[in-house]
Amino acid sequence: MTVPISLRDRLEKALVQGHENDLAHELYNERDHIEDIAGLRDAAVLIAVTDRPDPGVIFVQRPNHMRNHPGQVAFPGGKIDPGDSDAVDAALREAHEEVALERVHVDIIGLTDSFQSGSGYNIQPVLGVIPPDLPFVADPSEVESWFEAPLEFILDPKNRTIHEGTWNGRRRHYYEMFWGDYRIWGITAGILNNLGKRLGWPE
Repeated sequence: MTVPISLRDRLEKALVQGHENDLAHELYNERDHIEDIAGLRDAAVLIAVTDRPDPGVIFVQRPNHMRNHPGQVAFPGGKIDPGDSDAVDAALREAHEEVALERVHVDIIGLTDSFQSGSGYNIQPVLGVIPPDLPFVADPSEVESWFEAPLEFILDPKNRTIHEGTWNGRRRHYYEMFWGDYRIWGITAGILNNLGKRLGWPE
């Protein structure tokens, strides 16, 4: 009898194999638009994948009153504080503050490709698996709403489009996709683009 491969094992194997491949030339980033790379602030986000037959990913939508990225869809996360031991610690802390995700529920898979943003951050995505249907509670000061979108859908390049725009006087391109009424674009869509290439998902 064939033993089913768990979601965790599948993600871990794909991530390890993905990091063995030289994909740097295929990954999207904004570093070419940044004059002072050394001046970027370190940040971390949690890519929380729900362990269900059709896995999903948890996203939050920022309130319109926020100073950075108002109204945008993002992963739970934020700046790495001096009290955080590392990026994983920061991502787990932020996820708990934003949607009351207890760190005991997060099975960390590993780190994915960092993303340097034109908004001034060096962002380290952290990939983890969580149980499905946890009772999230959004902190209204940081989160307008939260939602779950299917992993297969958001990593499928057919569901993303590329656009061009001007930001800080420079022409640049960005990725965009929609899940229901939610627009996933910019940094978040860029991180998903890179993650999909690393994982080789969908197979």
